[in-house]
Amino acid sequence: AVFMAEMRGKMKSVLTLGLALGVADAFYLPGVAPHDFQRGERVEVKVNKLTSTRTQIPYEYYSLPFCEPAEGVVMSAENLGEFMTGDRIDNSPYQLYMRDDSYCNILCQKKYNKKDVEEFKKAITEEYHHNWIIDNLPAASVIDTEEYITTSYSRGFPVGYMDTKKQQYLYNHVNIIVKYHELSPDENRVVGFYVEPFSVKHQFMNGQQWGGSFDVVPPLATCDKTRPMDLDSVYEEQKVSTGTVLFTYDVIWRPSQIHWASRWDIYLSMDNAVPDKVHWFSIINSMLIVVFLSVMIVMIMVRNLHRDITRYNRVLTEEEKNEEREESGWKLVHGDVFRPPQPYPMMFAVMVGTGVQLLCMGFATILFAAVGFLSPANRGSLVIAVLVLYVIMGSMSGYSSARLYKTFKGKEWQKCTTYTAFLFPGFAFVLFLFFNVVLSSYHSTGAIPFLSLAALIALWFGISVPLVFLGAYFGYKKSPIEYPTKQANVIPRAIPDQPWYLSTTFTVLVGGILPFGACFVEFFFILSSMWMNQYYYVFGFTLMVFLILITTCAEITVVMCYFQLCSEDYNWWWRSFMTSGSTAIYVFLYSAIYFSRLEPDMWVTYLLYFGYMGILSIVIFLVTGTVGFLSCLWFTKKIYASIKVD
Repeated sequence: AVFMAEMRGKMKSVLTLGLALGVADAFYLPGVAPHDFQRGERVEVKVNKLTSTRTQIPYEYYSLPFCEPAEGVVMSAENLGEFMTGDRIDNSPYQLYMRDDSYCNILCQKKYNKKDVEEFKKAITEEYHHNWIIDNLPAASVIDTEEYITTSYSRGFPVGYMDTKKQQYLYNHVNIIVKYHELSPDENRVVGFYVEPFSVKHQFMNGQQWGGSFDVVPPLATCDKTRPMDLDSVYEEQKVSTGTVLFTYDVIWRPSQIHWASRWDIYLSMDNAVPDKVHWFSIINSMLIVVFLSVMIVMIMVRNLHRDITRYNRVLTEEEKNEEREESGWKLVHGDVFRPPQPYPMMFAVMVGTGVQLLCMGFATILFAAVGFLSPANRGSLVIAVLVLYVIMGSMSGYSSARLYKTFKGKEWQKCTTYTAFLFPGFAFVLFLFFNVVLSSYHSTGAIPFLSLAALIALWFGISVPLVFLGAYFGYKKSPIEYPTKQANVIPRAIPDQPWYLSTTFTVLVGGILPFGACFVEFFFILSSMWMNQYYYVFGFTLMVFLILITTCAEITVVMCYFQLCSEDYNWWWRSFMTSGSTAIYVFLYSAIYFSRLEPDMWVTYLLYFGYMGILSIVIFLVTGTVGFLSCLWFTKKIYASIKVD
């Protein structure tokens, strides 16, 4: 009864915490201080990388021959997280002044040769997008067509478009629409930024030509100095072809009642494109799975386990002793149930240690994001948080693997600690380095610079590795984990033949279905954030789903472990890890199905996508597997401590 009360109490606490955090899913602490602009003050337009969801290969903005600033291209200072996500933010030649509308502004005139044309055609075919920034606010795109007007708050705006006849057109005119909130005539804050692109084949009045000097600029016949460009004003689009192309822009300032602190809301919700009820559906779906598993566990604990414990602890009568009844069930393996895992006990300890590190890192990252510390206004902050927290949690990894290996009576503690410090991060780093070389061959901004690579190595060798060894030192000093029963036999007990539904393959494959089912809806939005350049901000929901995933993994593994022990199979260590760890198999299969949404047409896209999703699946395997093992360890210690063993 006490055992069941503890279970119900812990379940109630977890679910209550999850519901409380889900309410505050869109809360963020300010990432940067607001900038107040005076009327007429210059507002700088910055340009970020060119991106495509089809190729997943970002490029520097000026890798295509766009108009460059007269003073030269200057890159903004960036942090490690921005470099790792491929951001490269540069200045631009656009001239904007607070609350000063201007129309038909000439940016520059470019002459394109055949090579330039091929580059533009490739970029348009592969659906590359501009990503502009004003006052740390990304540009939303407004695409005006004859049928409808589409506003998108992610992915920027396209370089051009292709018609049904496969003819490419270049967007060479933009309406830059900036919303501002007036505090006072000399205090204005940018609260919205939109870009509406047009393709216009410009002509000067009376067929005049322009040499490029801004001292004498003939008037344009294709745009109006008194009003902004619209679709009805476009008589002929600018085809992607050799020759000169004129780039122009309009600047429109619009007052807004949106406050500066709320300016990101429409970007994060993508103008309510994904309503909150979808996330609540995900939570309710996950909760139903948890309730189903909880009912199963209650039935097992109340009916079967309670009956088993009562039967095993009952004092036999003289008549029953004379009958010499042969016992069956999980009590019979008490002398072997805590025998070290076979094979590879050291590798088991290393994987559990790494799983503990990743579990703590993941929980801390989601928690910080849920309470608002990782604002999207701080580019790269999420990546930095993941790196720093992973490095700091190295001590947890070293401690867990060391103490577990000591419990297994292992002697090669130096090798175990070295594996813990280098095996998983080394594998991930080698794969990342390979991807970096591939991206470098494409001259992509996705390839991080040498100094950033050196910073990663410094974090690993300078902080993570020492912390792993420090944690291992304290882990080996700690006494081994105590078991309620002792190993009775030198020779392992023979395991009877198992029915097909208790085979390792079947239980492992079945064990991952319910945990995956508890999180797959939210996982869809996370994949969209990773690969479709969409914003993800509902970390309150993420924390709830994460806690439900952990609970589901623990419950399904305990149920499977109980059935396994009842059939007198005591080899539960590796199976408990793999039962819940198999969630990663379904995550990888789901990501393979999702891949078709990218419409890829390059081999490198396949390499990058499945490479990074493979690493993510390994992380999920280690985290969920560790949760499953720790749950089973607690469960087996509890049930064997509750019976009397002769």
